[in-house]
Amino acid sequence: MPLIEAQPDALARLYANSLFALADERGGQEAIESTGAELGEVIEMARADRRFNEFLSSRILPTVKREASLRAIFAGNVSDLTLNFLLVLNAKERLGHVAVIAAAYDELVQERFARVEVDVYTATPIDKAMLDRIGETIRRTMHKEPVLHPYVDTSVIGGMRLQVGDRQIDGSLSTRLRRMRERFAESGSAELRVRLERIIEEGTERA
Repeated sequence: MPLIEAQPDALARLYANSLFALADERGGQEAIESTGAELGEVIEMARADRRFNEFLSSRILPTVKREASLRAIFAGNVSDLTLNFLLVLNAKERLGHVAVIAAAYDELVQERFARVEVDVYTATPIDKAMLDRIGETIRRTMHKEPVLHPYVDTSVIGGMRLQVGDRQIDGSLSTRLRRMRERFAESGSAELRVRLERIIEEGTERA
């Protein structure tokens, strides 16, 4: 069974809040951010290595054996806070939910430091100047510091698609064309006929 990756639920937020409070108590912003980064590294390891993913999320492996392995892998490589948190999740049989908990933790980080994650999708690689313009626009309109993640998506034709937090802003030509096709499909030929008649009438009046 792979790691569970979904929107954070109430229990994930409870774990995330507890970890966030401990990190804040131990070292403020620096500890908060480093703890989040360490959790992110654990998750990336799981995504890159199927066996490690299964090790974290397996319900068959006894928690005692997994605890010993967790200590061997992470002791000295992550902070005591992060290691202890992983051990708690293991003891509670919630280690398979670490990705969801990390997502909830990241939400707390963004909220505390007035940041917002922004995914930028374009058909071809975007240059730094354009990224800077996007960042400045978001900074000015949302009063938050954007963390930009550019991606290439060949399905985007003209313009770009932005994912700002949980909101999508789609200004691509491909999407505008798709919506136009959907409107015509919904209203059928009647709307098209009305539009054509209107155009003809306007042309006749001008003549």
